[in-house]
Amino acid sequence: MPNNKKIKVLSHLLTWLVLFSMPYLLSYGQSQDINRIIARFWIPLVFSAIIFYCNYFVLIDRFLFTKKTVWFIATNAISIAFFLFLKEYIEGAFFQEFLQKSSGDTNAVRPPFKMIIYVQLVSYMAPLLFSIAIKTTQRWVKTEAERKEAANFKLQTELQHLHYQLQPHFFFNSLNNIYALVDVSPDQAKTSIHSLSKLMRYMLYETNVELVPLSNEIDFMKKYIDLMKLRVTDKTVVNYSFPDKETGIKIAPLLFISLIENAFKHGVSASKESLISITMTCDNNTILFKIENDNFPKKTDDKSGSGIGLQNLEKRLKLLYAGKHNFKAFVEGNRFSATLKIETA
Repeated sequence: MPNNKKIKVLSHLLTWLVLFSMPYLLSYGQSQDINRIIARFWIPLVFSAIIFYCNYFVLIDRFLFTKKTVWFIATNAISIAFFLFLKEYIEGAFFQEFLQKSSGDTNAVRPPFKMIIYVQLVSYMAPLLFSIAIKTTQRWVKTEAERKEAANFKLQTELQHLHYQLQPHFFFNSLNNIYALVDVSPDQAKTSIHSLSKLMRYMLYETNVELVPLSNEIDFMKKYIDLMKLRVTDKTVVNYSFPDKETGIKIAPLLFISLIENAFKHGVSASKESLISITMTCDNNTILFKIENDNFPKKTDDKSGSGIGLQNLEKRLKLLYAGKHNFKAFVEGNRFSATLKIETA
């Protein structure tokens, strides 16, 4: 039996044990008549327990939660009425003599029958309402847990979709860059293919987790930058600065690569001088990533500049670091700038 079920059973047992012990606790040190306790306390308590558990295990689920309210009310009304008259019958048949003796006056006038019924009716309504309150709370907790589980499953599915979308996008862009080297520099093309295989191994086998060490991501970005530098001309200058020391920070994989891809896609010209600047700094658990590059807009019929990488990045940031990130990207003059700040704790 799971621990939570054991705790639930134990709590029920303790509750009823306390209730059955109340007559002794309230009259501690006084003379006690066991027959009076049975008649006045234990029999009604047994009936209350029956009402509680019949509703808790059967009636609420079968009638109240299925919107069969009339059946629920009728069943409980009949049950309570039956227990009211059963209690009166048991007292009259088995405990009348003891109750009269305990009162000290055999000719004492009992309270009006309607008053007795009213008081006992209220006492039997308590376990009924209590069972409804518990079952309603449990149902709400279960529904809320299922809602959160469904939301989490949807989140994981969407993140997985974005992750899988990023891999072929990255692979496609890299192959395009290598293709450009095949005729110009076959040796560099071979080197690029070897480097790409290492990058793809990391993407396929090391990023299928929620978090990866930041140092692994930095190593991946450095290799990618070195791969991209093979295809650019001497007119393109690439400067980058990453933390040298182990930070101990863990980050969602492949967040920054889209910005670097974007820089090499839109910030490099074969005929004009180009500058790409990349910096990353870490302060405690906060990562600040900045990238700047020249802006050479693609032609409208050039589908290589579809922008899927940046769209993917923004979606992942909203899902993974909601309220814990700040992303700004803008073009000023002929320079594109992007700043991404992430709080990892």
